[in-house]
Amino acid sequence: MYINAPAENITVYPEWPRPSRDLLQSLATYPPALIGDVRKRMDMMSADIRCLTPGTRLAGSVLPIQVWEGDNLAIHRGLDEAKPGDVLVISGNGVTNRSVFGGILAEICLRKGVTGVIIDGAVRDIEEMNDMGLAVFARGTVPAGPSKNGPGYVGKPVACGNVVCNPGDVVIGDADGIVVIPQAELIETLQALPGQEDIERSIRTRIKEAVAS
Repeated sequence: MYINAPAENITVYPEWPRPSRDLLQSLATYPPALIGDVRKRMDMMSADIRCLTPGTRLAGSVLPIQVWEGDNLAIHRGLDEAKPGDVLVISGNGVTNRSVFGGILAEICLRKGVTGVIIDGAVRDIEEMNDMGLAVFARGTVPAGPSKNGPGYVGKPVACGNVVCNPGDVVIGDADGIVVIPQAELIETLQALPGQEDIERSIRTRIKEAVAS
């Protein structure tokens, strides 16, 4: 870890498969709203989880982390397991009176190739992270820092924004919010997206033609 703190009470689950880079990149070309329509408007996180770094988008493979309320030791330990293309999906149980993520952890994320962070909780140092260009989604900001005692879990499914996120699922996020795509349904979701895109394009064309006439 990047801090000098014992992490014996952080449970790390066995390694899991991640989606291919090509599949992930293909899904990332579509906005969460369109993906959500294809997925029957299911698996979209609560509107309370919002983008705090304007102008950034998020797409990657879920690395789930469960923290003790107001404690971020599990996040530090989880970053040891992070691989390029991962997104940290952190359940802080919705607690917003203590930040569990800030500028130092964001710097580590960038060095590890983590493409974004989603936190069912609070963050701080948001102006610094905005300058870094890291996509950060959370319930809010607060200057109060965390403890580093644990316990916590890394690689175990978590509930974030009212959606269960499993390791290796894909998350796509923009200014509208976040959609979660289960790993077993990535290909069928991708195959359905061009058709939905065509439907919306056709509707817009009819609108333009009706206005023009």
